[in-house]
Amino acid sequence: MSDSLTEAKSLFTSIRITLAVSGVVALIAGIILLVWPLKTAIIVTGIIASYLVIAGLVYVGLGIFSGKKGGWARVGHIVLGVLYIVAGVVAFLNLQAATITLALVTAIFLGVSWIVDGVVALTLLNKDGSKAWTIIYAILSIAAGVIVIFSPLLAAVALWWILGITLVVLGIIQIVRAITLGRDEKKVESTLSDAGTAAAV
Repeated sequence: MSDSLTEAKSLFTSIRITLAVSGVVALIAGIILLVWPLKTAIIVTGIIASYLVIAGLVYVGLGIFSGKKGGWARVGHIVLGVLYIVAGVVAFLNLQAATITLALVTAIFLGVSWIVDGVVALTLLNKDGSKAWTIIYAILSIAAGVIVIFSPLLAAVALWWILGITLVVLGIIQIVRAITLGRDEKKVESTLSDAGTAAAV
């Protein structure tokens, strides 16, 4: 019975640690997003710019050192790599402008995708069993897409705030789950030890 008690304690402990760590990370990330929204957005843009430069160097390296590829494939890799590097360097030179541009592009892309999703839902109206819900969904999706396209910067800021609030809420919930799981661990531990004592008697 001691083996099962040890296994149960180990399982509960590992789950609690995972919940607690993920909860704390989510909570801290959410608070940082809410307290310093522009700075965190700039950091994210910096990470993306770093990725572009690294990916560009990899593509240029593939184009130069890959002897098995044909001439056009090598040229294509080099051109793509140079474009990536230029985009990354330009982003680094003015991270604030790049951040705003990235936010606008993301918001516009999201708005367009919502409009397309709503239109697609309407085209499938005859094949759908719940026409009323499909129409409501399509109208809301198209309306949300239009609103986002006409005010993309406001939408990007709102989405950033929603992300921060969501992370804070999820982090708190994970921490609470870790604490309540500790109580459950004590209950299981006492039940298994009582069962072990009864079996010994």
